[in-house]
Amino acid sequence: MSRYAVDPLTALQAKEQAQKLAFAPIAFQAAQSLRELGILAVLDAAGPTGLSAQQIAERSGVSEYGAKVLLDMGLSTLVVTQDGDNYVLARLGHFLLHDAMTRVNMDFTADVCYRAMSHLTETIRSGRPEGLREFGDWPTIYEGLSRLPEKARKSWFDFDHFYSDKAFPELLQRIFAERPKTIVDIGGNTGKWSLQCCAHDEDVHMTIVDLPRQLALALDNAREHGFEARIHGHPMNVLDDSQPLPGEADIWWMSQFLDCFSPMEILRILRRIRAAMRPDASVYILELFWDRQHFEAAAYSLNATSLYFTCLANGNSRFYHSKDMLDIVEEAGFVVAEQVDDIGLGHTLLRLRAG
Repeated sequence: MSRYAVDPLTALQAKEQAQKLAFAPIAFQAAQSLRELGILAVLDAAGPTGLSAQQIAERSGVSEYGAKVLLDMGLSTLVVTQDGDNYVLARLGHFLLHDAMTRVNMDFTADVCYRAMSHLTETIRSGRPEGLREFGDWPTIYEGLSRLPEKARKSWFDFDHFYSDKAFPELLQRIFAERPKTIVDIGGNTGKWSLQCCAHDEDVHMTIVDLPRQLALALDNAREHGFEARIHGHPMNVLDDSQPLPGEADIWWMSQFLDCFSPMEILRILRRIRAAMRPDASVYILELFWDRQHFEAAAYSLNATSLYFTCLANGNSRFYHSKDMLDIVEEAGFVVAEQVDDIGLGHTLLRLRAG
């Protein structure tokens, strides 16, 4: 992307940014504590006049010392401003407190990624998700999702669903324009997409393909919503060639799924689908590509999340550059019939046909 072609910083600016990066983990924890201890909420309620450190301490139940060290770091990170003796909530602090995307991202980083990232160098050297040992002894995080600590599990699913859910309304209109009767949802996770499809169209039948433990959660959700007759399960590891894919389908659907695999694994999966699908079937891939984002913050977030895949998920996957994915799609024997960017919060939808 052209914005990365030139170094935008002077030497002085670069040195200044280097110091901020050196202390970035501390700055993150301070912002998290300001929010979790209720200090940002107290300042929000106080309005533009703000409050003194003593008043903030009294209203938040935090010691004056604790409030001041956090608030002074908040000044350095632009979370708060200061007017005389009073601290005032800044715009950045407002978003930390009120913006849903920021909350989801911070909770995911704090509860899922933070400790694991101390193993990143080791992970890069070994090619294995060494940070996963912070939670359990599994080869990938997907085998252990249902056994994560409650706080980490909630933050993981909140993060995963926040981005995909925003895309559902437009996706349902696009997918059901083909009037499918059968859809295979590969990597269906908790079954949210399948539930949405069944609620949207009373005739469609869904088959969710996922690991057995995760699939059990999806099927429980289907029963709770009264769709057990139309949402079926197909337990399997898609990388195990001895396990067959389900039977024919009008549409094969993968949402934020292929980013969980390495390029060679993606190629294997797509080739398996290519061999199993009817010639007239469609394959849909919904993904977040870091190079297809309009805002630098979005590309930044996706490249940071790629390191979650590295250190925690499986050690070899990521959010891809769109060209890398399109090259794999072509090598697997597909042609791109349609590509739609800017769905939801930056997703790209690829509709594939057999080449």
